Amino acid sequence: MAIDDILLEAEEKMIKTEDVVVNEFSGVRTGKASASLIENILVEVYGSNMRIRELAGITTPEARMLMVQPWDVATVQPIEKAIQKSNLGLNPSVQGKFIRIVLPDLSAERRQEFVKIVKKMSEDGRVAIRHVRRDAMEAVKKEAKNGGVAEDQVEVAEKEIQKLTDQYIGKIDAHLLHKEKEILTV
Repeated sequence: MAIDDILLEAEEKMIKTEDVVVNEFSGVRTGKASASLIENILVEVYGSNMRIRELAGITTPEARMLMVQPWDVATVQPIEKAIQKSNLGLNPSVQGKFIRIVLPDLSAERRQEFVKIVKKMSEDGRVAIRHVRRDAMEAVKKEAKNGGVAEDQVEVAEKEIQKLTDQYIGKIDAHLLHKEKEILTV
C-alpha cells in the first residue's frame, strides 16, 4: 500500500469518527425538542430490535414537545416502554395512536450530568482518532521495512499523520465546546 493510500485511509477513518461523535452528541438532550433525541432508541418489536425512526414518524409540534406517530398501532406500547427505559429522563404519554413526550426543564444537576456524558463521548472519539493514528504509523513503518519507501518519505508521512490527528482532535474539541454551551444555556 502506498503512503498516499495510508494517509487517505487514515483521514477517512478520522472523518467517520468525527461523524459518529457528532451523531452521538445529537442524542444528548438540551432544552429544546429534537427528533434525534429519541430516533436511535432500540425497540423490541416483531422479534427483533428496531430503531424508533424505522417504526414511526417523529415530529416536534412545539419547542419542548415530541410527537411519535407509529406506522403500526401494535408498536405503540413497545415504543413507549423503550422510551421509558432509555434513561433520558423522558415520560411518554400514549394518546390513542400517538405518543406525546413533553420535555421537562433541565435542572442544573441534570445539565452537569449531560456535560459529563458529552465529555466522555468526546474522549472516546479522541481515543478512536489516536488508534487510527497508531494504525497509520504502523502501516507506514511496515511499508518502509519492506523497502517500499525512503526514510525521508516516512518522516514526511508521520508528520502528515500527526497533523491530521491534531486537526480532527481539534474538531472534536470544537464540537464538545459547542455542545457544552448548548447544554448549559438555560
